Parts: sequence; structure tokens; C-alpha cells
Amino acid sequence: MTPRHNLQIVLVEPEIPPNTGAIARLCAATQTVLHLVEPLGFKLDDRTLKRAGMDYWRHVTWKSWPSWAALRAGHPDAVFHFLTTKTTRPYTEARFRPDDFLVFGRETRGLPESLLRENAQACLTIPMANPDVRSLNLATAAAIVLFEALRQVRAI
Repeated sequence: MTPRHNLQIVLVEPEIPPNTGAIARLCAATQTVLHLVEPLGFKLDDRTLKRAGMDYWRHVTWKSWPSWAALRAGHPDAVFHFLTTKTTRPYTEARFRPDDFLVFGRETRGLPESLLRENAQACLTIPMANPDVRSLNLATAAAIVLFEALRQVRAI
């Protein structure tokens, strides 16, 4: 099956192997490209990472980048959407296109403040009804936003 999109998920400095494995599985299921921006909080051969992605890693198109700057230089014309709890614009207000990149940060701290400042107009959040809950699990957040983007580009 050839995807009708070229959506990309970017994980900036992910820390928890099972989250990255679950997102890899999500990418395999949706034929979405996965980008991992170093430093990573684990080794790419980590058993937990492989177990979380199960046997789906062979179905994932993915690339590791030494830095955010390297990824950005490799995709100079790309449109990036930055997911954060530090904005009020809901992801449902974004108009996703088939080649967009969805950027997620570390599980413990999110995206770097400098990246958010430089890209404030492209920041999105997932609204939550309970103000006592800071954020969702990274894999859950990636799935929510990716499926909205897939719906908008009519790839599902």
C-alpha cells in the first residue's frame, strides 16, 4: 500500500524507549516517517525499545539526526508543527498538509524553550479538561495529532 501522504513525526531528544517504540509502531501502521533527534535517552538497540515496537521496526521508515539544526537543514522547505503544553492554540485549528512535520519534545521537559520561541506561530497543544493534568503520554499525544493530520489530508 502506498501512502497518500508524506507526514513525518519528529521526536526531539526522546528519553523513554517504550514511548519511542510505540510511536515507531504508530508510524509503521500509518506509513509515516519517523525522525529521531539526538541526543537520545537510550540506545537504538535497546531491548525495551525493540520490545515496545515489537517486530514493526522493519516496517518503519526512520532516520536519526545528530541535532535539530541538521534535521532542519535537511528539510529547508518543510512545514513544522510544534506540539507543546505551553501554548493555547489547539491542534484542531491547524490546517495540515500531506508533507508536514509534527514535532514532539522530551517526555520530561517537552521541546526546548528556544525552539518554541523561534516557532511560536507554529505551536499547537492538545487541550485537556482537567487543569491538574500537565500532559499526555508522548505516544498518546503523537497518535492524537497524527490521526487528525491524516484525517485532514484524507489519508485514512
